[in-house]
Amino acid sequence: MKKHVALTIRSGITKEDFFSEICPKREPVILRGLDIGPCTNTWTVPYLSQTGGSDEVKVHVSTVCEMDFINKNFIYRSLPFNEFVQRASQEEHTHFFIDATEKYYLRALGEDPRKDVANISVHFPKLAQEISIPDFFEPSQFFSSVFRIASKGTQIWTHYDVMDNLLIQVTGRKKVVLFPPTDVDFLYMSGDKSRILNVDKPDLEKFPKFVHAKRVEGYLEPGDILFIPALWFHNMTYLDFGVAVNVFWRHMEAKLYDSKDPYGNKDPLPAQRANQIVDRALKALEELPKEYQDFYARRLCDRIRSKACKADEENR
Repeated sequence: MKKHVALTIRSGITKEDFFSEICPKREPVILRGLDIGPCTNTWTVPYLSQTGGSDEVKVHVSTVCEMDFINKNFIYRSLPFNEFVQRASQEEHTHFFIDATEKYYLRALGEDPRKDVANISVHFPKLAQEISIPDFFEPSQFFSSVFRIASKGTQIWTHYDVMDNLLIQVTGRKKVVLFPPTDVDFLYMSGDKSRILNVDKPDLEKFPKFVHAKRVEGYLEPGDILFIPALWFHNMTYLDFGVAVNVFWRHMEAKLYDSKDPYGNKDPLPAQRANQIVDRALKALEELPKEYQDFYARRLCDRIRSKACKADEENR
């Protein structure tokens, strides 16, 4: 593996600083010392349980810390929000689905997960009043605000998002590992997720290219905000029972995003069309003998990479 790079930490950032110094660089940054409201003090387990209510939420439940979305080493279950918070805050459970040390993870959704975009102001209005989200984007660009709550030790799979976002760490500590978009060739992707589950102890016989990935690492304390630019891969480990709010916004023109995507993780429409064209190209090449398929597939890859490298040089 390449040498780890420490996440940059900036304090006292204003909206003007964010747009002139941070956002244009397209690199993740920990923003420290911003006022996120009284939530860092008030959002205790008893308070969350009482104020968050008893509406059911769908949660991931796993017997292992490293949750794997590709191979689904967890089950989905529903719990009243107050009971979920109680269970997630415990390392050993009296009531459980699989075993007494199972781990829980919540990515809060709307009432209808197939249609409703997550918004804590709508689904958790009392709690939403106690967190201040930095006004780093225009209200019209807002897409979603998502509760992220998990048991101590839970590690969330490496993936990328198509929108810029702020991860506001309210309670608990979290280790974050990120990789730049240019490392996509080293991360063995399946959709928007990496097949490398353990980024700390990877199987290099199975994933040899991973040694070339540039790892950026840092630690979030309560009150910290992590800016994650779109397409940056990230992996999160909850060092404590943790509560965070993830805020996504559309930083490109709205017409480029898939309007039928309540999760906000589908590739932009032009990228979807490009993938469809590649599928048709591959289907066309199947009409040729194997040696011709290989030859022209390599030529297509070279054309695409040449175009991508040219665009990268122009953006530098």
